[in-house]
Amino acid sequence: MGKVIAIANQKGGVGKTTTAINLAGSFAVLEYKTLIIDADPQANATSGVGIDPKNITTSIYECIVDEVEPANIILNTDTPNLDLIPAHIDLVGAEIEMINLPNREKMMKKVISKIRDNYDFVIIDCSPSLGLITVNALTAANSVMIPVQCEYFALEGLGKLLNTIKIVQSRLNADLDIEGILLTMFDQRLRLAKQVVEEVKTHFQQMVFETIIHRNTKLGEAPSFGETIIMHDADSTGAINYLNLAREILQKNGFTQLPDQEKQIQTINEN
Repeated sequence: MGKVIAIANQKGGVGKTTTAINLAGSFAVLEYKTLIIDADPQANATSGVGIDPKNITTSIYECIVDEVEPANIILNTDTPNLDLIPAHIDLVGAEIEMINLPNREKMMKKVISKIRDNYDFVIIDCSPSLGLITVNALTAANSVMIPVQCEYFALEGLGKLLNTIKIVQSRLNADLDIEGILLTMFDQRLRLAKQVVEEVKTHFQQMVFETIIHRNTKLGEAPSFGETIIMHDADSTGAINYLNLAREILQKNGFTQLPDQEKQIQTINEN
């Protein structure tokens, strides 16, 4: 049974979609069968792996609202071992249509339960909100990853997200764990970025991943080519960062045991 990881933060621009695409791509390159579920109406994860949302006629929306079989809409990507359930702008209306449904918080869990046995990992890219779709993702997930950018307002709103996670744990998904807090957009030239890293690690300690995602031009370029960072430039800092993150998660979850000297790929200079 595949592990389901929701990537969530109600703040926009923190690297949720970048992380969803490239963490999933890293798992796939490491030969773990992986599925991305795009649960954001902006459909950036869909376009980010090379699928044009304008050509999407059936998406996660139809699976949730109309009970379309998810196996029938899974799309292959150009990355081996990486599949996608796409999103569409119609997903904006899903929360309104779900409001009167019984067990409305568990609709996505029902969808995922039909296909998760076919994958080692299922990665859910959540929208920048704490609405019903995000609650659905947290209810369906085994764990949640929280990207936090290394900037001034890094901790703003994080308490509200953690409170939402606690509510989901107490009422809807007692097995939901926090996979970790991921520091993103780190610029080693800035003193502020280093201060944010120290502050987050002081507050959250073991919850923070050792891997930090650096600012990297290649990470910004890759989605415009419809590619994961590893397919776009496997030697870039961004690719190495996300491979490190994938290995860290694999070790944490007992998927693989690596010798100490191989636990982290050596980083290279910023590109």
